Formats: sequence, C-alpha cells, structure tokens
Amino acid sequence: MTPVPEITLNDGARIPQLGFGVYKVAPDETAAAVRTALDVGYRHLDTAAMYHNEAGVGRGIREAGVDRADVFVTSKLDNGFHEPDAARRAFDDTLAAIGSDYVDLYLIHWPLPTRYGGDFVSTWRTLEEFAADGRARSIGVSNFHVPHLQRLAVETDTVPAVNQVEAHPYFTNASVRDYCKQNGIAFQAWSPLGRGTLLDDPVVQRVAAAAGRSPAQVVLRWHLQRGDVIFPKSVSRSRIAQNFAVFDFELGADDMAAIDGLDRGAAGRVGSNPDTFDVITR
Repeated sequence: MTPVPEITLNDGARIPQLGFGVYKVAPDETAAAVRTALDVGYRHLDTAAMYHNEAGVGRGIREAGVDRADVFVTSKLDNGFHEPDAARRAFDDTLAAIGSDYVDLYLIHWPLPTRYGGDFVSTWRTLEEFAADGRARSIGVSNFHVPHLQRLAVETDTVPAVNQVEAHPYFTNASVRDYCKQNGIAFQAWSPLGRGTLLDDPVVQRVAAAAGRSPAQVVLRWHLQRGDVIFPKSVSRSRIAQNFAVFDFELGADDMAAIDGLDRGAAGRVGSNPDTFDVITR
C-alpha cells in the first residue's frame, strides 16, 4: 500500500495529506464509497453534519474492517448549531452518527459573520471544550477569511489546527494561505479540482500529456507539492484509485509555475463567499 505523506499539525497531531471527501455523496452510497476508499489505501475521511452522511462514514469504516484508530476522521458543525448549547448537542450527535467516542478533527463549517450577531467566537470556545475533554483530538475552522482568523487570535487561546477553504489553480486563495502558513495553521483545500472546471484547461492538459498522467492527477499533485491537504471525492472505484495514484511522479518547477499562473483571483471562485454565505438548514 502506498504510504501517504503526513503533515504535523500545530497541536502535534498528524494528518494524512491526501484524504477522501464525501461531500454530496448520497447517504445510502456513502458506506460503499468509504469501503472502496479504505480498500484503495485512503486513511483520511472528510465529512460534515450538513452532508447528512456521517453515519455512512462510520458504517463504511466498520464494514471495511479497518481499525478506527488507523483512520483520520474529520467532521464539521452544522450552521444551525453555532450557539454553545446547540453546538454541544450537535457534537454529541456527530459522535453518535459516526459510532465513535471521538473525531480526529472537528471544524466550524462556516463563520457566518452575518448570523448570530457575528459571534463565531463563542462557537470556537465551545470547540475548545471538545478538545480539552479529548473527544475532538484536534479542532479547526473551515471557510474562514483572514479577518475571521485574526479575531480568533485576539479573543481566544487556541490557534486553529487547520483552515479548510476553497482552493485550486483558478482560485489559490493566496491571502488566506499566506496567513495560515505564517501562523502555523494547516491549509486544507476543498474542491481541489475546481469542481472539474480545471480538467479541460489547456495548460493542465499540456502538463498532463507531458507527464503521462490525467489532468486530475496533475492538479492533485500540484496541491500536494504546495503542501496543501486535499480530499477529492468520487463514487467510482477507478477514479477513487486514480486520485490516489499521485505519489510516484513529480511536477517540475516550470510546470508548477505554469499551473500557478492560472489563478484568476476572486473571479476563479466556484463556491460561496464566506463573507456573505449565511445558509442554515435543519
């Protein structure tokens, strides 16, 4: 089995740099997809309460026969449960759904600066409780911009272990990435393939043809060489395996620079803007 590089987080925990995401994987398909990913070699799974498939992740781990301690599991707080007591209930529900007495990483899914009076600080302090009692081995945030991170730095005692944000060659999210690097926060990239928009890009296709790899493999390799933590998703075994086969080649400096040059700034964003995103579903 191919060893996956690990990154040491600021709290000493180690996270596999390549994981398997289950965003938009149907709840009744999740367990099978997780079993396939674990069979291929993944040992890092990324889910969320708002994906409605945490239970499938837990079931997939159990059905795969893989020791829970050997799998790094991330989940995230539902947007409708930011207030401290609600966050505590939501975290209990996450553990019950996964069927584990801990998660390796628990994140605030969105900062929601236009909700809850703009108070994501009390939410973060509640996550600090989960870290203190060991039920969340690490805690972090998702979709936080630099001002959100700066506010946590001023008003709380714990630096997030990770910040999971949209990032890909069309939208490198450079200012957030730079802040994370300067402050010891691991940078996780969701939608690492730009929701597929990059796969037909001429630059990506040229680099892929020269490397004898698929466009997806080239983009994933670009992320890994930058030091990003990524978790592409698929329900196809062939694509799950292809996304994992990215450790036996490297991109040269010219190819890395060419892909770097695809950045379109904010115009390259394919997801929502965290400064305005305020969706709550229950």
